[in-house]
Amino acid sequence: MRQKHQLGILVLAVLFVFTGLMSQQVYGQGSDILPHAPGSFAALVKKAKDSVVNISTVKVVKGHRGIPFPFETPFGQNDPFKDFFKRFFGNQLPKKFRQRSLGSGFIIDKDGYILTNNHVVEGTDEIKVKLADDTELDAKIVGKDPKSDLALIKIKSNHSLKPLPLGDSDNIEVGDWVVAIGNPFGLGNTVTAGIVSAKYRHIGARSYDNFIQTDAPINPGNSGGPLLNTAGEVIGINTAIYTQTGGSIGIGFAVPINIAKKLLPQLKKGKVERGWLGVMIQKITPELKAKLNLKTEHGALVADVTPGGPAAKAGIKRGDVIVKYDGKPIREMNDLPYLVGTTPVGKVVEVEVIRKGQRKVFQVKIEKMREQQMAEAASGAKPSLGMTVEELTPQLASQFGLKEKSGLVVVDVESGSPAQDAGIQPGDLILEIDQEPVRGIESFNKKLSKYKKGDVILFLIKRGVSTLYLTLKVWE
Repeated sequence: MRQKHQLGILVLAVLFVFTGLMSQQVYGQGSDILPHAPGSFAALVKKAKDSVVNISTVKVVKGHRGIPFPFETPFGQNDPFKDFFKRFFGNQLPKKFRQRSLGSGFIIDKDGYILTNNHVVEGTDEIKVKLADDTELDAKIVGKDPKSDLALIKIKSNHSLKPLPLGDSDNIEVGDWVVAIGNPFGLGNTVTAGIVSAKYRHIGARSYDNFIQTDAPINPGNSGGPLLNTAGEVIGINTAIYTQTGGSIGIGFAVPINIAKKLLPQLKKGKVERGWLGVMIQKITPELKAKLNLKTEHGALVADVTPGGPAAKAGIKRGDVIVKYDGKPIREMNDLPYLVGTTPVGKVVEVEVIRKGQRKVFQVKIEKMREQQMAEAASGAKPSLGMTVEELTPQLASQFGLKEKSGLVVVDVESGSPAQDAGIQPGDLILEIDQEPVRGIESFNKKLSKYKKGDVILFLIKRGVSTLYLTLKVWE
């Protein structure tokens, strides 16, 4: 009987311990699998909340001249109802109205500098900053960079300002806990938590996409607020969300804080200068990989080199595949613009390329970015591929607006043809076929006669002022 009693006590003890462990896991107090999982973010929030600010802006929008409506009528100036609307509504709509919007930001030093998004403050006439204690202050823009969607504003305050520490966004890992603090829908100092869902996201929002993706709920008004790691350090600036409803669905994006840290000295001076390499690049497709005899699809294919630019001076050529820049691997095409753009002007960097299967290294002195025309793409082939190619004449040059006096020009592309599928357009000049120059229609036809159904042809074409590689698959 005594043994049964002791056994019962032992079972209860085991159950008690097991229940305690389960409780520990349920409430996130740490376990063998997640030893650093926080049980609460309260201490972190108490430490950080006074550094996060709410930003409200006002933009004065001029009303409509004449009939003060924010839309055009289908009848234009001859609208038969013009006098009717003017009589009954003309005095009810203001000629100017104040458009208001909300956002977030965070203090980065005791001098009153605040980081936020450029889209929060761009084009505004008034900027108000509300501190955690509800003190409202005027702010002015110090510097902004639309390409990274960052802005630096400043306030003057008699308060003792508490800056947030800036962390290292390169050290975060997918699965790490993160906390977002901001002003969603005007609800100031709102805290949400989640994890890092992905790194190095390119979503086409800006010229230098390189976002941290998180499932920490981010909503309108969170823009410009901090994304914090569990040490209370800023590792990102909340910038965008993917949504079909206007609210968070668990896909938010933040600008990595390391981008902001690189740009801060320039933002404080009021102007950002970006590095320029002088190349036009494109993505390596499976077809391009095969035609260029590459081992992987990693890297950025150089489709054009600006004459006299940094890359040209260093010896980089069209057709090279850039696989490493300044010691950092290029996983995909979009990695390169970000790295080049954040390189200080005048710095000499090492650029590693693959040229016809051989690795080469070049020392390139980065120059200041120039504003250039955007390049387009195209390619050419003979009628059996669904396009007509002719030697350039003055009449054709005039017809397609070309400055060149000689070469091969695509004059027609059939709908639904291999040429159209490849992206070829009338007016495109054909420069190369499979990395060999094409100098005349006879040479062009001779080269194409070697291909059969299923082959992939690599074209280099010129459209406007730029060149581009395209692949065309022979259908028949």
